[in-house]
Amino acid sequence: MFEADDQQEGNAGNCCHTKHTPRSVAQHKNLKNRLNRMIGQLNGIGRMLEENRYCGDILTQVAAVESALQGFGYIVLKEHLETCVVEEVLNGNDKIMDETIELVKKLK
Repeated sequence: MFEADDQQEGNAGNCCHTKHTPRSVAQHKNLKNRLNRMIGQLNGIGRMLEENRYCGDILTQVAAVESALQGFGYIVLKEHLETCVVEEVLNGNDKIMDETIELVKKLK
C-alpha cells in the first residue's frame, strides 16, 4: 500500500520547509504496519455491519480502531517534535510553537 523512501535514519533535513518528513525504514515499516492493521479492523467492521452483528460488538471494534488511530497520531506527533520542531526552534523560528500547539489540539 505504501512504499518507503530510501532515507537514512536521523536525516530530518528541512522537513518543515519542504513539507516532507524523511523516515527511517524501521519508522516507515512501523507506521505502515499500524495503518494496515487499522484498515483491516475497518474492513472487519464493514463485514460485521453486513452480517447485522450485535451493536455492542461493532462498537467494541470502533473503540479499538479509535485507540489505534490515536496511537498512530501520537507516533507521528513524536516524530514531528523530534525532527521538524527541534530543527525550527534551533533555527530561531518561534512560530513553529503555535503550529505545534494547533497540531496537539487536533489530536485530543
